Amino acid sequence: MKRHLACASAVLMAALTGCGIGTTGPAAAGPPASGLREPGSVAAYAQLYFVSPIGVQAVARRVSSPAGPQQALDLLLAGPDAAERARGLITEVPPMPGRPTATAESGAVDLYLPVPVAKMNGGGLGVTQLVCTAANAEVPGGKQPPAVDVRVHEAGTPGIWTVRCNAAGNVLPVPSPSEAGP
Repeated sequence: MKRHLACASAVLMAALTGCGIGTTGPAAAGPPASGLREPGSVAAYAQLYFVSPIGVQAVARRVSSPAGPQQALDLLLAGPDAAERARGLITEVPPMPGRPTATAESGAVDLYLPVPVAKMNGGGLGVTQLVCTAANAEVPGGKQPPAVDVRVHEAGTPGIWTVRCNAAGNVLPVPSPSEAGP
């Protein structure tokens, strides 16, 4: 019994002395989180995609009214603002002889590139930025962004290819009806 009492006393003493962390007060932890929309917010935002050290990252940019695909692309092409650059965000959309344009219809966006993707320096991430920004804009038809078809038209290249931007910011091809199966 004495042994149990001694053990209980030791546990009680350890609990009363704390865990060894002194009082330090608040510590600076960097800037507040940004890029996410406030719950219940009625303000309009354009969701733009920039490149960070860990990959493509979405940022919410406040706009005066819901941004369609072209307005969102224009904001993207202007590049990251000072706060976004301070967070390490950059663009991989290369300078082009002309401007990418986008038009929307029910559940889809037609993205017109002034050059073939193969001729875009660092085209992969830049194309991802363009596609995901267009897909996450205000598109008629009520589809969620991962279900919006983005039809990419490359200048000087026949045909179009259709992709979608998933919730993680990855561009995936949309299978043709014959590939989708029964």
